[in-house]
Amino acid sequence: MIKESTKQAVYELIRRYPALSVCEADLLAAVEVICESYRAGHKLIACGNGGSASDAEHIVGELMKGFLLPRKLGKDMEAKMREVCPKEADYFMENLQGALPAMSMVNQVALNTAFANDQAPDLSFAQQLLGMGDEGDVLVAISTSGNSTNVIYALQMAKVKGVKTVALTGKSGGKIKSRNLADVCICVPDDETFRIQELHLPVYHMLCIAAENEFFGE
Repeated sequence: MIKESTKQAVYELIRRYPALSVCEADLLAAVEVICESYRAGHKLIACGNGGSASDAEHIVGELMKGFLLPRKLGKDMEAKMREVCPKEADYFMENLQGALPAMSMVNQVALNTAFANDQAPDLSFAQQLLGMGDEGDVLVAISTSGNSTNVIYALQMAKVKGVKTVALTGKSGGKIKSRNLADVCICVPDDETFRIQELHLPVYHMLCIAAENEFFGE
């Protein structure tokens, strides 16, 4: 179970973007999936194409450092730092922040280009999932159409590996929704690509805010 204050991130999002009320159940489900994964010591992996690739990178940036809340390191970490690097410990403790482990598959330029050239470009995300996806991780897969082949293949490989999946799509959900390829499919209520992307941003910001609150909030 997640904290009530964590759920408030969903309700606040809907208050600011009333059109997203149709996604309320899926938004809450996505928050639960992500928080349960982190609670069990797993990581989040993100992917998408074009603007959605930038969104994948953006998500990682919000999770791997402080977003809205201070993320002070604990006493155990401080003790280890003072043992290993005593001269730098104060500097580290003052500036380093608690992280929610996350990585993007879109910025692996050498791997993606080599695999696209040598094997199959639409399987580059699936190849990465095969290599680094662990059971209990979460894949956040972003496709405005819901039909992006490389994203679909990544979702399928995630199921093979036991990785939980959250998809962000447009109104129809495309093949991702019709074929039930994601554990949670957030279909924002628009059909135009740029407007779908405009709604995806506050959605994934909310997911990051919720996860941060769950583990670093009061």
